[in-house]
Amino acid sequence: MARTLSGAIPDSTSPFLMMASHAAGDGEALKRRFQNAHANVKSSEHARKAAEVALAAEQADWADTFLHAAASSPHAAATTARRRWYAGDMNGAVQALEGRPGNMAKQQRRLSSELSVFEGWRPSLKTAVSSSRNNRVLHLLTNSLPHTGSGYARRTHSILTAQQAVGWETLAVTRIGYPVQIGVLTAKDTDVVDGVTYQRLLPGKMAKTMDGRLQQQTEGLLAVARDFKPSVIHTTTHFVNGLVAGEVAHAIGVPWVYEVRGQLADTWASTRGAESRNSERYQLFMEREAETMRRADLVVTLGEAMKHNIVAAGIPEEKVLISPNAVGGDYFSVPMSQQDARGVLGLDAGLLYVGTVSSLVDYEGIDDLVTAFALLAPRLPRLRLLLVGDGTSAPALRTQVQRLGLAGKVVFTGRVPAEQAKLYHQALDVFVVPRKDLSVTRSVTPLKPVEALACARPVVASRLEALCEIVHDGVTGRLAEPSDPVGLSEVLLELLEDEGLRKRLGAAGRQDVLATRTWSANAHAYAQAYSAAISNHNRKAS
Repeated sequence: MARTLSGAIPDSTSPFLMMASHAAGDGEALKRRFQNAHANVKSSEHARKAAEVALAAEQADWADTFLHAAASSPHAAATTARRRWYAGDMNGAVQALEGRPGNMAKQQRRLSSELSVFEGWRPSLKTAVSSSRNNRVLHLLTNSLPHTGSGYARRTHSILTAQQAVGWETLAVTRIGYPVQIGVLTAKDTDVVDGVTYQRLLPGKMAKTMDGRLQQQTEGLLAVARDFKPSVIHTTTHFVNGLVAGEVAHAIGVPWVYEVRGQLADTWASTRGAESRNSERYQLFMEREAETMRRADLVVTLGEAMKHNIVAAGIPEEKVLISPNAVGGDYFSVPMSQQDARGVLGLDAGLLYVGTVSSLVDYEGIDDLVTAFALLAPRLPRLRLLLVGDGTSAPALRTQVQRLGLAGKVVFTGRVPAEQAKLYHQALDVFVVPRKDLSVTRSVTPLKPVEALACARPVVASRLEALCEIVHDGVTGRLAEPSDPVGLSEVLLELLEDEGLRKRLGAAGRQDVLATRTWSANAHAYAQAYSAAISNHNRKAS
């Protein structure tokens, strides 16, 4: 629908049609509408709405242009606040709404609340020390199966099932309001998936501010903890989860673990340019993350690159455990052949396939993969590109494919279930991780290439520190320079023209993953680390 609307009345400056062009990923149409609107500003309110669309499209320069023309709009302060908030000027955003009436006053209260959390606010509880039971771990999560199928949710589920297999009783609690907040209006209080219980915190009424909701969440988690009696509490990034878990752990007198799965401050900055790393929001975000790691009894992370950053933030090295992304279950079975997997998926078994299973977001560099494929397609008529997943970049990628005349050779599957994602891994001849060179991608190790290697498929990845921990160049796959589609196409061509090389690299990759990256091994490492944290905690308390 967005693509249809984007092509309608191409010279129109309607904010609605601007938003349609953005939703369709039609950057050229959006640029044209912005230019026409700038040349023919109808009113200050029209300019303000165009600024709102520009912010939604992450085009800050256009937002500034339209805000200048929107100065006399009675609602200009609301958009100015959003512009400052977007740039990380949190105090500036709050100040822009000072003394404003109605909805703008409500907006200021919301922003002020979030600012206070970033500035160091913490929930409060009365001490409620109760007996704990051995080998019980309470997990606090941002999201989970069956309502979210992200790498985060799947990593969590793998950890929980593996911990249960080695003798730990688990209970997972998701953030307050989830999954109703993502549209699952019929959500139950609990879901049980593969024997793992996910408990929801669904109050009759949610607080309207961030600090209010976090206080509600802390009290809700405390009630669960007093009933479950865990010997340790385990949570994950980002720091607001640590605020809640740490306070509850302190109240009931048990240690807590903070698992750093990403650098969300860098993820936020990656869409805003280098200057955003000097912003108030970025600095406060990093301070709160470091503070959370210092307060935790144990810090867990995914790889050496992330551990290096954690230690650089002042966390003692001996306090940090690496628990890498891993595989288990069906991945131990002998992988299907490409032909068999393609048969199940309805793909042509006689073609060659490269591609990825990933969130389709800017930093993943899928646009570079599409460009590299465009260079290869004329030389390899049997070659096809598989893009499995969805995300904010999907509309722009579809537009790029159309513009390059590749529509008949590129398959967009959209989001697929985990079991089907494994089939797509096995259907590929080469799995590609073309990530951009950004702070977040240099440090964070993704799960999908590990699963591809376990399926005995060679992986071509960007030459980034985090990916070099997974893909050993010339041994389990190949490395290519990030943001270099020509170089990527040359590396892919070498593999696509040599089936024997693909099989050798794939076999070596599977052997390496099964030897070094399993959820069972991670679960045993967690158990040892938990025991040490409990002993240290009890010693300090005595």
